[in-house]
Amino acid sequence: MSSLKHIVAATCTALACTSVNAQTEIQFWHSMTGALGERVTGLADGFNQSQKAYKVVPVYKGGYADSMAAAIAATRAGNAPHIVQIFEVGTATMMAAAADETAKRKKGVVKPVYQVMAEGGVKFDPKVYVPAVRDYYTDKTGRMLSLPFNSSTTVFYYNVDAFKKAGLDPNAPPKTWPDVQAAAQKIRDTNATACGYTSGWQSWVHMENLHAWHNEPYATLQNGFGGLHTELQINSKLAIRHVALLSAWVKGGLFSYGGRANEAEAKFYGGECAMLTSSSAAYANIKKNAKFEFAVSQLPYYDDYPGAPQNTIIGGASLWVMAGKKPADYKGVAQFFNYLSKPELQAEWHQATGYLPITKAAYDITKKQGFYEKNPGTDVSVRQMTGKAPTANSKGVRLGYLPQIRTAIDEELEAVWAGKKAPKEALDEAVKRGNELLRKFEQANK
Repeated sequence: MSSLKHIVAATCTALACTSVNAQTEIQFWHSMTGALGERVTGLADGFNQSQKAYKVVPVYKGGYADSMAAAIAATRAGNAPHIVQIFEVGTATMMAAAADETAKRKKGVVKPVYQVMAEGGVKFDPKVYVPAVRDYYTDKTGRMLSLPFNSSTTVFYYNVDAFKKAGLDPNAPPKTWPDVQAAAQKIRDTNATACGYTSGWQSWVHMENLHAWHNEPYATLQNGFGGLHTELQINSKLAIRHVALLSAWVKGGLFSYGGRANEAEAKFYGGECAMLTSSSAAYANIKKNAKFEFAVSQLPYYDDYPGAPQNTIIGGASLWVMAGKKPADYKGVAQFFNYLSKPELQAEWHQATGYLPITKAAYDITKKQGFYEKNPGTDVSVRQMTGKAPTANSKGVRLGYLPQIRTAIDEELEAVWAGKKAPKEALDEAVKRGNELLRKFEQANK
């Protein structure tokens, strides 16, 4: 009997037989490092342990831009992953790729999530997601093209200890941008910290969110949601006023520029700057590193704009499914997405990372567990996103080549901070450069 088993095993090996216990492997490319990367691995492990048919294999593929380019190139070469995490500014590019497959004009690189879930036999209701998150990843007919995963928004952090030292009321954080100036000046005058204010993600915070927060258009055609023939409107009176204010702060030593991404967060948790605007997802890292008491408040605004504040917009990323896989593989992807969508899991992810609870159920669970009471300020991001229904100006920014547009804006803003350009001159040039990129994207996706 024993020799017979060996013969059968050898024959199966030679003929590439598949065991009834063989698992379908699902490749998941992501851009999470450190503790967040460990969380992603934990999510995959949890799913893998919950069933035997599929095995999700998470693979770190570099930063967001790198993983997006790698996934599209790999798909065209026929060896793409099943799932790739794409940052929100890559949404328009991925949507164009999804439209290619839907319209069957050419071989697409994306398989829309609504199709994956339907073909996988998994009940999927986009309405359970927070509107500002859901609407960003759906097409004009309300069909969801990617799965919301790690969504964040921009919030205001401040050093409670520094506020006390400067004689400021830590229970009354600045509400408006002029309030921030007054606080920064007092902090500098009392040497409470070396600098008053800094900011991460300047293009996202001070252009995209600035306009949404004041219900002002960032670009025509509903910030790109209405089609490809859009043009930037970031040389608005609001933007010029705001950049001029920040420029004066740089000259007066109130604002210390930290970099285009999240570099400024270290200036805050290191104790150099007393106030910071950055992602809500920075909360966990700040909490881990700050040696002082800090608090979170809503993004400042200008109170002479009717209706302000409106709502902030999302950052972060979603999960896109790549085309060209077997139907059985997509069933595994659908099962994994169904697992990730569990309210309890969403609540745990939100509480551990600082990312938004992207479903109402996850928010309700978190609130019921008393998390917001124990961690004051962690619900600020939720209130900013859900306090008012999104408008055409505040649903988000969905433009082709948005990463490159952000780079152009960053360069122009840096010229202002360095005293090389006036605010209006820099923003006019940012609009010109951005519109040139939009026309290139439009031409490539006719």
